[in-house]
Amino acid sequence: MFHRHKFALAIGCAAAALTLAAVPSFASTDDSMTATTTAENAPLIPRDALFGNPTRAGGQISPDGKWISWLAPSNGVLNVWLAPADDLDNAKVMTKATERPIRQYFWAPDSQSLLYIQDKGGDENFLLYGINVETGVETTLTDFENTRVMVVGGSDRIKDKILIGLNNRNPQYHDVYMLDLNTGELTELIENNSYAGFVADDNLDVRLALRPNAEGGMDFFKVVDNEVEEDPFGSTGLEDSLTTNPAGFTTDGKTLYWLDSRGRNTAALTAMDVETGETRVIAENDKADIGGSIRDQETGEVEAYSVYYLKNEWVALDPEVKASLDFLKANLTGEFGIGSRTEDDTKWIVGNDPVVGPAKSFLYDREANTLTELYVTRPELEGAPLQPMHTLELKSRDGLTLPSYLTLPPGSDSNGDGYPDKPVPMVLLVHGGPWARDGYGFNGYHQWLANRGYAVMSVNYRGSTGFGKDFINASNLQWSKTMHDDLIDATKWAIDKGIAIPDKVAIMGGSYGGYATLVGLTYTPDTFACGVDIVGPSNLETLLSTIPPYWAPVVAQFHERMGNPNTPEGKQLLIDASPLYKADEIIRPLLIGQGANDPRVNQAESDQIVEAMKAKNIPVTYVLFPDEGHGFARPENNIAFNAVTENFLATCLGGRAEPIEDTLQASTAEIVEGADFVEGLSQAID
Repeated sequence: MFHRHKFALAIGCAAAALTLAAVPSFASTDDSMTATTTAENAPLIPRDALFGNPTRAGGQISPDGKWISWLAPSNGVLNVWLAPADDLDNAKVMTKATERPIRQYFWAPDSQSLLYIQDKGGDENFLLYGINVETGVETTLTDFENTRVMVVGGSDRIKDKILIGLNNRNPQYHDVYMLDLNTGELTELIENNSYAGFVADDNLDVRLALRPNAEGGMDFFKVVDNEVEEDPFGSTGLEDSLTTNPAGFTTDGKTLYWLDSRGRNTAALTAMDVETGETRVIAENDKADIGGSIRDQETGEVEAYSVYYLKNEWVALDPEVKASLDFLKANLTGEFGIGSRTEDDTKWIVGNDPVVGPAKSFLYDREANTLTELYVTRPELEGAPLQPMHTLELKSRDGLTLPSYLTLPPGSDSNGDGYPDKPVPMVLLVHGGPWARDGYGFNGYHQWLANRGYAVMSVNYRGSTGFGKDFINASNLQWSKTMHDDLIDATKWAIDKGIAIPDKVAIMGGSYGGYATLVGLTYTPDTFACGVDIVGPSNLETLLSTIPPYWAPVVAQFHERMGNPNTPEGKQLLIDASPLYKADEIIRPLLIGQGANDPRVNQAESDQIVEAMKAKNIPVTYVLFPDEGHGFARPENNIAFNAVTENFLATCLGGRAEPIEDTLQASTAEIVEGADFVEGLSQAID
């Protein structure tokens, strides 16, 4: 959600012959492939161009408008850079990361410092760091061990302080502190022993506390003078728990906005009078939840909101904001979003996603009505044979609509109707979460796999967020059941429509997507030709017993949606839905990637299914990264795993692959098992 505070930290992938091709330059390649171009002779897009460091990314403008910052490599690692807004050539690197890329940063409200978060080796114990813009001095603002910082609130009036939560006292709960951004002084406001989160107003006064209830929902409490009232003023049950949340106060503190599905299916944007409790609906949509909002910089009132069904659409309530959004829509191709705004709201940093081209960043001067290009995120992709993404509305066997996305190989769809001229191999790419969603726009994995000769389908299966509470709640206690049926139904649709070759469909994904891959190869062993599991759980019992301590406040919701291990019935549900117990059913090739420091899906989740397969003499290839967590943050590690992946898929499905070569040596990858089952892997590690 884009609202006036800029502090949201989201904390929160065998018989066929292998075809290798040289890596060409795109300098003379036209942006759109001709109808006669085929996947076999389209230029092979290098992995580095898709998954290496971007040239620049994450552009932001300081609140006072004097500086522009961005992420860019320094000595091969993403760091924060800074330049005067009127002299971008005079840029300097502000941070000193040497191994792990910095991926999230933001401006202090007073424009005096840049702030970023960083963990160690993927352990997700994120600490907060600040760099003084004038002196370049860096300070660890939360200098604690085994601590994960969360930002509780920021202000447009009190510019040198923010509210943060720290779990250094008790790893399960975040105490609330006032942090002076310039001195580093921490003042404890609330000792937290039961609450999942807090909401503050523009005075940096904590106004609300959220506490999980026994039903798997949330109770909402008013907070006065840092004391939480005894009785809640509102609550949700399980059915509304993922679609109802407070969305911030107006500057005067008199109005509280909500995204609220109580009494309806999709989440509406509502405004509640704090004094009287009277609530009015500002916006609602029958297909999708209301998503982000743009707020007035001075009043905090909603000026525009977004609805994200198949694509993200903005609706303006304020005439001036409408004029700006209309201007951007008329002058940019594809999707766009607002990255940051000056405090006087005269200048915006706008990110542009052309979908079939690399993302760009612009400075938008709202007074002059001018767009100035700042940078192209991945200029090496200009002229590459990038493919359009098609939107789909598929039907599940029990009648649910599954919003989905399809990308086809270059040259396979001569008339551009979204169907290939003849069936092609396909990769079913399953998103994580499961309480997340796939979306529309440039997708590096879609482009990579399509370029290698595969149709790529991403399905918002039941449980995906953004489409109303009924769609989410249809997944309750349905892990490995109807959630998986949705993926099978989408696969069958692609085969029936002549998109996919029946015996050449792979399933691949990270986190829940990795779990879905394991389910696909165990519960429906004849459906998929092979699978790629990235940090996916294999045993739901052990998954729930090893979740990070700071997830403890919401564990009741996991139990209600997955199965409660503390009851005989719930434990049996978890056992029945765990691929580990059906490992002997696997008959197709499997590749597993895992981070050793993963706090969400522990390494044991991958270890145990690998051991189970070895005990049955079932082949498996297992790649472990000792310096990664839940996914692979270091580009050299991501590239190495993707090198193994595309050669694994080529071995299985017959598509193209860039050779593995020295990518493993450049990474920390350990090939624990199964090097012989991927073409070129044994040679690459010799």
